[in-house]
Formats: sequence, C-alpha cells, structure tokens
Amino acid sequence: MIRFILSDLRRLWAGSLVVVLLVALATALGVCVVLQERALRLGSARAADKFDLVIGAGGSETQLVLSSVFLQPSPLPLMPGEVLGKIAADPRVDWAAPIGFGDSFSGYPIVGTTATLANKLSGGFAEGKVFAREGDAVIGSAVRLSLGDEIKPMHGSAEEGGETHTELVYHVAGRLRPTGTAWDRAILVPIQAVWHIHGMEAHEHTEEGAGHEHAAASGTDPAEHGHEHEEAGDHHDGHENPDGHEHYGEADPDAALNENWTADTPGLPAILVKPKTIADAYKLRQDYRSGNTVAVFPGEVLTNLYAALGNAKQILVAVAAGAQTLVAASLVLVTVIHIGQRRRQIGALRAFGAPRGAIFGIVWLEFFFLVAVGIGLGFAFGYAAALTLSGMFSETSGIAMPVGFAGEDAGLAAALLAFAAILAALPAVLAYRQSPAQALRA
Repeated sequence: MIRFILSDLRRLWAGSLVVVLLVALATALGVCVVLQERALRLGSARAADKFDLVIGAGGSETQLVLSSVFLQPSPLPLMPGEVLGKIAADPRVDWAAPIGFGDSFSGYPIVGTTATLANKLSGGFAEGKVFAREGDAVIGSAVRLSLGDEIKPMHGSAEEGGETHTELVYHVAGRLRPTGTAWDRAILVPIQAVWHIHGMEAHEHTEEGAGHEHAAASGTDPAEHGHEHEEAGDHHDGHENPDGHEHYGEADPDAALNENWTADTPGLPAILVKPKTIADAYKLRQDYRSGNTVAVFPGEVLTNLYAALGNAKQILVAVAAGAQTLVAASLVLVTVIHIGQRRRQIGALRAFGAPRGAIFGIVWLEFFFLVAVGIGLGFAFGYAAALTLSGMFSETSGIAMPVGFAGEDAGLAAALLAFAAILAALPAVLAYRQSPAQALRA
C-alpha cells in the first residue's frame, strides 16, 4: 500500500506540491502570530526585570515606563530635583539613578545618568571602564562605536531636524555587556553633562530654567520656548557661536563628576530606583504615588498593557484561523474533484480484488500525508518568519526577542493533525462508496 501511495504521489507531484504549500502557508501564518506575540511578551518582560521601581512626575504610567525602561522618545513632565536627593538619602533605597533624555547620536539615544547605573546595568564591562569625567561616555553592547570614538550629541534626532551641540564632545570610555534590553543601543553619559549642555544650572528654579529643563530631559526643542530661551540665554551667556548654532550652556569635558544630590538639583523626568527589599519597594511606591510624583513597577504596567493588547492577539489568531479554514475548504473541493478524476483507477483496483478498506486506507493515507507534511513545513516557515521579524525588531529596539516553541504549541500541532485526519476522511469515504462497475463505465 505504501509503495502504491508513493508511486501515486510521484505521478501527481505538481498537484501534491500545491496542496502541501497551501497547508504550509496557512499554518505558518498562525504559528508566526503565536510565536511573535510570545516573543514580544517575554522580551519586554525580561527587559523590565532590570528595573524594580520607576518614579516620575504625574502623568501616564505607561508612557513613563516606555520612555525610561524602553527608551522610547516622548516628552515627559519634569518633577522637582529635590525628589532625587530625598530618594537617594532614603534608608530603604539601595541606589537611585536619575535619567535624562533628549539627545541622540547616529540614531542611538543618549541617556544622561550616573556611574552607579552604568555599573549596575549589565553587571560589568565588556571593555573599558565607567565614565569618570564629564566628557566620558559608556556605550551599550549593540552600539557600533569603538573605545575613544567621538560622540557629538544632537538635540532630538536627524529625522526631526535636530541641532548638533557644540558645547561638548563625548569620548567612549567603556562598553557594557549585553543586557537584552533597549539599553544595549543606548549611549550613557553623566547626567551633569546633559544638564550643563542644556544650561540647566543647579540653582535654577525660575520659569525660564524650567523651560530648558523640560527641553533637555524630554526632547522638546528649546527654540519653542521663545521667551524662556532668550532670558536663560542671557543668564548662561547664550549667544550664538561663530558657526551659527545656538549656545545652550557651558560644559567642561575634564570636570569631575558630582553625584551628591541636593535640593537644588535640576528637574528630571524619571528616577530608576533599586529598593533594598520587596517590602521597601511597595512602601516606596505608596509614598511616591501622591502629590506631584508617580511610582510604578514596570512589570505591573506591562501586565496591564498586555491585557489591553489581548484583543489584538485574538483578532490576529482569528484571521489566521479564517485563512486555515479557507484553505481547508479549498482542499476539500480539490480532493473531491481529484477523486472524481480517479474513478477509473479506483474501479480497476476494486476489479482486481482490492477490498473497500484498502481503498479507504490508500486515499486517506495519501491525503493525510500531504496535509501532515504541509503542517510540518508550516511550523518551520512560521518559526523562520518569527525569527526574522524578531531580529528586525531587536535590531531597531535593542530588546532581545526569544523565539521558541512551548508545550502549548504541541497541542496546536495535535489539533491540526486531528483536523487533517478528519479532513482526509472525506475523500476516502467518497472512494470507499464507489461501485467498481460504475467506476469502470465512467
């Protein structure tokens, strides 16, 4: 029987190939959706695990996490700088690191932070060392620069028509180990350098100073703050440079770092906090969820985000299931026509003494084999597509996207094979019921 089936498949190889490809493509669509959604959840969850608690000004908790943990550019409101000094001195806090956004270089975000965060982020350095001067920078593992390279910060991004700062040029002092997070594509610099470049002096608490602080930390163009910019420019000797670029502030690349935070610290959009214990984490979140600040657990925010996006996954799965149903209906139609065309062959087999059960088995095995091969290829194609999409996403975001099968995928494969077994029974029943005499007269 097996030799007969293989001979039949070789003779009808073109039609068999079409059936296999149809099944494979329909299956690949569903598998890719499942694997990609799982990879996105696992990758983002692992990235958020690096940070226990994020504190920012009042506003959207989701946007705070997306900006501070995943480094997605977005303007954030600033909280008073005195909050940083208060958190850093809190006995429940192991360490606290401010972060400031707004600048970039060659498509990589520049993040102002502290040497503490740079040391803690990846558990060490692949090469070089942490920044020790205002003009030093530390790069993530995916940043395509070398030790000693120059980094000229640009306000905003090139796509937005950003302006390159002339006040300071950073030099790469170290490279972090891979973290599997968006920080692998980040350039870390001392936050005091970011403040100095943007004219954010520690003693400023005036309205024009706040305008500059918001621009530096949230990516807003300082030129939009017309009155504030002019007054702060006079205060910081903010005349145009000979090359025509606006002068924001003074920075000394050889200046020593000062990470002792006081009440006069400039405003900032977010603080990454490492509590000493789990109990301390919950107490700190409660303490800073009132007034002008908000404290969030990144993992908790992501869980809520996944719940909100759950309907999107269901829609994609429904689309994939619809495609598979259409393919199944097409296969049924093709096989019914195919059985009709093979009536003489079936009649001849019956005339030579082949029992009805053998005819049923030949047709069922042949069709089931084609569909099973298509399902197997579909899983392979879906896995390859998910790997490709995850690689593209990781390249742009820096977040590692682990693509892999889980135990529940075996259930999906079993369900598809069971459906294929039922589907293959339809043409087999048609062949089983054919009369040999009628088949030979056809």
